Amino acid sequence: MKNKPIDLSIETYGEIKGTSYSFAVLPWGSTEPHNYHLPYLTDCYLAHDIAVDAVDKAWSKYDVKGMVLPAIPLGSQNPGQRELPFCIHARYETQKRILTDIVESLDLQKIPILIIISGHGGNSFKPMVRDLSVDYPDMLIVICEWFAVEPRQGYFEEDIDDHAGELETSVMMHYRNELVNIQMAGKGESKPFNIESLNSKVGWVPRNWSKSTVDTGVGNPERSSPEKGGRYAEVVTDKIASLFNELVKKSLY
Repeated sequence: MKNKPIDLSIETYGEIKGTSYSFAVLPWGSTEPHNYHLPYLTDCYLAHDIAVDAVDKAWSKYDVKGMVLPAIPLGSQNPGQRELPFCIHARYETQKRILTDIVESLDLQKIPILIIISGHGGNSFKPMVRDLSVDYPDMLIVICEWFAVEPRQGYFEEDIDDHAGELETSVMMHYRNELVNIQMAGKGESKPFNIESLNSKVGWVPRNWSKSTVDTGVGNPERSSPEKGGRYAEVVTDKIASLFNELVKKSLY
C-alpha cells in the first residue's frame, strides 16, 4: 500500500481534502475468463496496479500529483467468449456513456487531465475521446494501453502471448501472486484463421474465442514468474510516470 493519497479505492475524503491534484487516472479492464489460472478481473487488477505504481512514481520523481480512480470492469468481448459463464460484454455505447459521465464530473471539478490506463485489448477508446474533445474542449483525455508501452521482447520467452499468457501471468504474479493458480493453467493453445489475409491484417473480423482457443488463453503461461513481471512492470511504470509529468508540465504543441 502506498503512503500517498493516490488510490481512490482506499482513500477517504479526509485524506485527500486539501491536496491539489493535476490529473486523474482511470484504469479500464473487463470481466472475462483468463485461461484457467487467472481471475476474471485480471485486466482490472493489472490496469489498477500499474496506474498506482506510475502515479506514485510521478509524485515522488516529478512532484506531480494524480489520483487513480476505481477500475471499470466492463469490456467489449468477442463471440465465443461472451457466452462463457459470467463473462460480461459491454457495448461501445455503454462504455462511452460511462466515460462521458466521468469526464463531465472531472471537468466540473476543474481536473483538466484524464489518462485512461487500458488493460483490455478489446476496448477502443479513440472515437470516444474524439467526441469528448469536442464536448469538453478544456479536458485533455489520453489513452494508454499499459501492455503496449514497452515491447515484450527481452522480458518474456513465448512467441505467442496475447491473452493470459506469459506477460499477463508474470505481471499478475508480481502484483497479486496470491490470485494466480498456475497449477490450473492450460497451455493457451490457439489457432489462426483459415484466411491468411485476416492473419496478415489485410482485413479484420473479431475472433470467435470458442473456435480459436482451447482454454480461453492465447499463449502458454508456464514460463511465467514474478521476477519477469516485476522487471517489465518497472520499465512500464517508469515510462507512464514520465508521461504524467510531461502532460502536466508541457503543452501539447
